[in-house]
Amino acid sequence: MTPSTTSPKGRGPLGVLLPLLFWLLVWQLAAAAVDWSMTGRGNELLLPYPATVAAALAELAVQPVFWQTVGLSLLRILAGLAAGTVLGILLAAATSANRWADLLLSPAIQVVRATPVVSFIVLVLLWASTGRVPVVISALMVLPVVWSNVSKGIVQTDGQLLEMARCYRFGPWKTLRLLYLPSLLPYFTAGFTTAVGLAWKSGVAAEVLCQPRWAIGTQVFRARSTLETPALFAWTITVILLSLVLEYALTALIRRLGRGRRP
Repeated sequence: MTPSTTSPKGRGPLGVLLPLLFWLLVWQLAAAAVDWSMTGRGNELLLPYPATVAAALAELAVQPVFWQTVGLSLLRILAGLAAGTVLGILLAAATSANRWADLLLSPAIQVVRATPVVSFIVLVLLWASTGRVPVVISALMVLPVVWSNVSKGIVQTDGQLLEMARCYRFGPWKTLRLLYLPSLLPYFTAGFTTAVGLAWKSGVAAEVLCQPRWAIGTQVFRARSTLETPALFAWTITVILLSLVLEYALTALIRRLGRGRRP
């Protein structure tokens, strides 16, 4: 994965608002079509109206248990994201610096990337408590993405600059700070942005299967089991909003730190 050359920053408020209004209109029309096709029986079971889902979300948001559930799921996702990111960076450094490490570790990371997330969830559920399964699964899904992007960033570091650093006898820390970090940052940011979304999707999927006491995935499963479709949509929208906010906040922080490190 290479750094993206496009950015949503240039779209402005109108560029964000228009697609949102468009898809809300599509949703409204689709719900109306379902409502009409069911000949008066209502459509709450299949596709509720946006206003119905908004009301369900507002009803959930005033309950303390909602925020407790969101907070604990957020902690699990952040823990998995942090663990996967750190492991991905360390493994990328190891496989880039040592041929034997690359020979031994790269196939295992590729296996992790290719294995369906549900298989990992079932396996980890045999070995860990239900509260820890989402953390482990999020970390496993994040690790290959970070490893791949950081490895590419290391490879793309200018060889002539590295040779100059050796000639001027730069220490390891100075070489890392002045040469490797500027080269790695765009690749890491691109991979990390993808990793945040993967952490949320895989973490909530793990919660759905292992059902910790306080978890968004548990609430999604219960809403589906009791056929409370508006609540199911409301919890799903909560996951999407949290993922977007977390992605924006963390990538903005990374970019700010990167600008602060430039000489």
